[in-house]
Amino acid sequence: MNDVPTTVAAICRTLTARIAGGEFSADGKLPSERALSEQFSTTRITLQEALGQLEAQGVIYRQMRRGWFISPPRLIYNPLQRSHFHAMAQQQGRDAHTEVIDSGRVTANAALARRLELPEGAKIYRIRRLRYIDGRAVLYCEHYLNPAYFAGILSEDLTQSLTGLYAERYDIRYGRVRFDMLPTLLPQQAAAMLKVTYGSPALFITRVNRDQHDRVIDCDLEYWRYDALHIDVEAR
Repeated sequence: MNDVPTTVAAICRTLTARIAGGEFSADGKLPSERALSEQFSTTRITLQEALGQLEAQGVIYRQMRRGWFISPPRLIYNPLQRSHFHAMAQQQGRDAHTEVIDSGRVTANAALARRLELPEGAKIYRIRRLRYIDGRAVLYCEHYLNPAYFAGILSEDLTQSLTGLYAERYDIRYGRVRFDMLPTLLPQQAAAMLKVTYGSPALFITRVNRDQHDRVIDCDLEYWRYDALHIDVEAR
């Protein structure tokens, strides 16, 4: 193979072009690192640096014990629109589903109690869920609810939209909302659920929701894969 690129920058350019040209398998899986090292006549260290740069750009992602894959298109997310996860995905022609990890009663620590406007040590509901786009886990979420407003909710089908469940069963609709968004590194629990390396980059969103009566009803802690989301906001 003539003029084989061997520098990190050249490998990045070549792999990006090959991905854009649809060269790799239908499931988006790249060849093994050993195979790529041989193709580029380079060391594993140099190749891994190039792959790491493409990962940081959101071009590819690594799945534990499975190798490297081409990143699918990001989900466009406008926090000002109150569309729920499944509807947002459907509007963009994507397939979404939700898996419940667990649910139950927990004790509110100081931070959660402050967000929910409850005394520290109060009993609250916690629902932990994993959310998928096109079969790939992209969001690990912990929902904390004030149980005073949601009697019996833990017995419901929690794979469905909580937004819809709130409205249909409890006549509760979202009012004001407060968002905090921070880049972060995935904690161990979230990383394991998303099947990525512990400490991988992520977008951490904290959302405190009020209802139509301006009561704080719940707080969501969301860990998004950093390569899965595109924040797009237009304000007037």
